[in-house]
Amino acid sequence: MDILWEALAYGIPNARELGHLSIRLVAAALLGAVIGIQREKAGKPAGLRTHILVCLGTAVFILACTGVGMSLDALSRVIQGIITGIGFIGAGSILKLGHEQNIKGLTTAAGVWMTAAIGIAVGLGSLAVAGLTTLLALVVLVLAAPFERRME
Repeated sequence: MDILWEALAYGIPNARELGHLSIRLVAAALLGAVIGIQREKAGKPAGLRTHILVCLGTAVFILACTGVGMSLDALSRVIQGIITGIGFIGAGSILKLGHEQNIKGLTTAAGVWMTAAIGIAVGLGSLAVAGLTTLLALVVLVLAAPFERRME
């Protein structure tokens, strides 16, 4: 039974660390949901579930790596891989329509990329940075669209 408990608790040395881990995972899910709800209401293809999963997933990568004592240099490479991988996911949401320069999906791609950045910040423990970034991203998504329409 001890072996099972050790395997389940690996990377979580005590109850305090479990608390930190839980707070960060819940924060990642909630911050991803904030952006996802806005995108869902706007009728965009990447909505609530996508943004929650991206934010939560990136936080888990960081938390798992730091939980096993990965060096900062190695963690830097993990973050680079996340950023590149999310870029490929975002690229899949970009469509070029017709022969003109009419391109759709750039904001969706950028939103997914931003949500990953928020998840990285949460995983690193920078909850204030993640929260402020979520707020600013939401302001851009909500306020910039009407402004863009007026400019056109």
